[in-house]
Amino acid sequence: MSVLILHRNPLEPFPYRDWLADHDQPAVLLAARDKIESFGEEIPTDTLGLAHLEVLDHYDRDVAARATALAARHRPRHVVALHEADLELAAELRARLGLPGPRPADIRPFRDKLLMKQQAVAAGIEVAPHTLATTAGQVRAFAADHGYPVVLKQRAGYNSVGLRIVRSAGELPAHLDELYRDGDRDDLLVERFVPGRMCHVDGFVRAGRTVLAWPSQYQYDLASFGSDPGPRIDVTLDPDDPLTGRLLDLVDRVLAALTRRPGALTDHAFHAEVFHTPDDRLVLCEIACRSGGAKIREVFEVMFGVNLAEAELRTQLGLPVPALDRLSGDARPRPRSMSGQMLMMKRPGLVRTVPSPPTEPWVRRFWCWARPGQVIPPAAGSADFLTAAVAAAPTRVECEARLRRLGDRVAAQIQIGEAS
Repeated sequence: MSVLILHRNPLEPFPYRDWLADHDQPAVLLAARDKIESFGEEIPTDTLGLAHLEVLDHYDRDVAARATALAARHRPRHVVALHEADLELAAELRARLGLPGPRPADIRPFRDKLLMKQQAVAAGIEVAPHTLATTAGQVRAFAADHGYPVVLKQRAGYNSVGLRIVRSAGELPAHLDELYRDGDRDDLLVERFVPGRMCHVDGFVRAGRTVLAWPSQYQYDLASFGSDPGPRIDVTLDPDDPLTGRLLDLVDRVLAALTRRPGALTDHAFHAEVFHTPDDRLVLCEIACRSGGAKIREVFEVMFGVNLAEAELRTQLGLPVPALDRLSGDARPRPRSMSGQMLMMKRPGLVRTVPSPPTEPWVRRFWCWARPGQVIPPAAGSADFLTAAVAAAPTRVECEARLRRLGDRVAAQIQIGEAS
């Protein structure tokens, strides 16, 4: 017996051997070569202390077949996936093999954005006006009714991949020609653009109750990953910020709305995104039943001493999570400090210089995924980073100021020229 892990991520942030040191079952890992290499990591030449490690050259194409074959060989007692795009496959494997854990019906409200919004609206939660855009004509009609900008997104998308913001009628025909060149489709939503700053709430649900959660606010537009050359700052909100309690309460309502059915999800991490509009409304964008990406997991470790991905893995395997146990009282835990992340996106060209690692004690972690002489492609999604840092500070204002100073210095030290 074993645990089968589907892994569509770099390896460094997920030290499975350490996380499973007290687990009595061997671990079998299916990994994606492109995700490992895109973060400058070497492809492992051994199993990294696991029972079996297999790196797929074409993960999207081959993961379902290889997971099925490995399940037949290793007879797993658990199937685990921590990446958004693998949640449904893992659920299907559990259902087929009769294994414990979330089923496809449990995952679907968190993956199907149309179903998600329908259930939220039924619970009285505001979302952007939207429709399933089966045809190009439906997109044009929606834009005529609601005005521009409009947002086109995949019904089961992630990392802002494929997200398009159409700002005028003149821009629309080119998008429609590309999106509907093969005819009608049932996987695309069109939404009215919601102005304002995007917030996110991350945390953990245990036995159906939110035991850990905290809000942050992006100081940038998620959709600008392909054109944003400077530092992107994301910082947690202070406990006394008027938005903090409102966001936590809203996300509790969203979670309740999406998990009403019998047997629904009861133990999972979550990452919710919420618009805060200029007229002070909170509008749900979407929510996922997994830990947040980028360096949100590391930010949470600074604030609470809990890695949300490790907590999710160990909870699914029935293992104790002592760091979470310490925070699971009746009151909402308060962070030890404020924290946040500075991100810089990949941009194409020849890397000439890279930043020196910061030495300030408030910089808790720093990463650079480029080296001089390397030719890098443009960012293909909101998780294609060039550098990242996680900082700590007593207040949100000081944390943001520290991250901006660091970001400006890092940006000045990076030189990327044209590739010959």
